[in-house]
Amino acid sequence: MQHDHNHEIGNYNRLFALGIILNITFVVIEAGYGILADSLALIADAGHNLSDVVGLLLAWGASVLATKAATEKRTYGFRKITIMASLASAILLLVALGSIVWKTIERFINPQPVEGMVIIIVAAIGVVINTLTALLFVKGQKHDLNIRGAFLHMAADAGVSLGVVIAGILIIVTGWLWIDPVISLVIISIIFIGTWGLLRNSLNYAIDSVPQDIDIAGIRSYLTDIDCVSRIHDLHVWPLSTTEVALTVHVVVNYDSLDNNFLSKLQQHLYEHFNIDHATIQVESCEGDNECMLGRERCE
Repeated sequence: MQHDHNHEIGNYNRLFALGIILNITFVVIEAGYGILADSLALIADAGHNLSDVVGLLLAWGASVLATKAATEKRTYGFRKITIMASLASAILLLVALGSIVWKTIERFINPQPVEGMVIIIVAAIGVVINTLTALLFVKGQKHDLNIRGAFLHMAADAGVSLGVVIAGILIIVTGWLWIDPVISLVIISIIFIGTWGLLRNSLNYAIDSVPQDIDIAGIRSYLTDIDCVSRIHDLHVWPLSTTEVALTVHVVVNYDSLDNNFLSKLQQHLYEHFNIDHATIQVESCEGDNECMLGRERCE
C-alpha cells in the first residue's frame, strides 16, 4: 500500500534547514565570544555544538534518502537509512554524554567557579536556540526515531546550557562550587534515559524486531477470526523505516473462489487499525494438498 509522504517530507526539510541555520549561528556567536573572552570552555562547547549540526545533517540526509525510489538492486529503496541514522544519533549522544560526565567528575575532584558572566549569558542564548530547535521536532519525534534523534540532540544541549546558567547564578550567589557538577549530573541522568530508549528502539528496528506500538497478537487474532480463513502461517512484521511498517503473511482459506476485494479489505483494515503501511498477503487454498514450502501443516 503506497502513501504520499511528500508534504510531510517537505515540512521536515524546512524544519531541518531552520534548525541548522539557528545552530550554526549559535556556534559562530559562541566561538566568537570564546575568542574574545579567551575562554577555552566556550570554544570547546562551540565545537560540541558543531557536532549537533552534523547530527541534524545526518537526520536530514536520511529523511531525504528515504524518499528515493526503489531500484532493481534496492527493492525497498533507502528507507532503512533512517533507522541507521537514528542508531548513529543515539551512539553520538551517548559519546557526548560520556565526555560531559568525564568533565563533571573532574569538577568534583577540582571544583572551579563558572568563568564569569559572559559564559552565563552565552549559555542562556544556547538555552533559547537549542530549545527552539528542539521544539521544531517535538511533534515528529513521537512517531519517528530519526526525528527523535534530532530532538534529543537539541534537548540535551538545551539542558546542559540551562545547567550552566543555573549553576553559574547559584555559585555567584552562594559561592558553593559543588553546585555545578551536581546540576550537570542531574541533567545528564535525565537525558540518558531518553537516549537509552532511542538506542534500544533503534537497535530493535535495525534487527527487524516488531515495532513497539504494533499489536502483533491483535493482528494474528484479526486474521484468524475471518470466517473464510482456516489458519495463517509465516506472519512477519518489521519496520521498513522509522515511520513505515511492513507485514507478510500466508493466509489459508477454506474455499477456492476469492476476488481481489478480499485482499484489499485485509490491507485496508491492517492499515487503519494496526498502522501497517505495506502488507503482502499470500492466499492459499485449504482444498487438496497445500504445497507451500513454508506451511506443511494439514488444514484444520
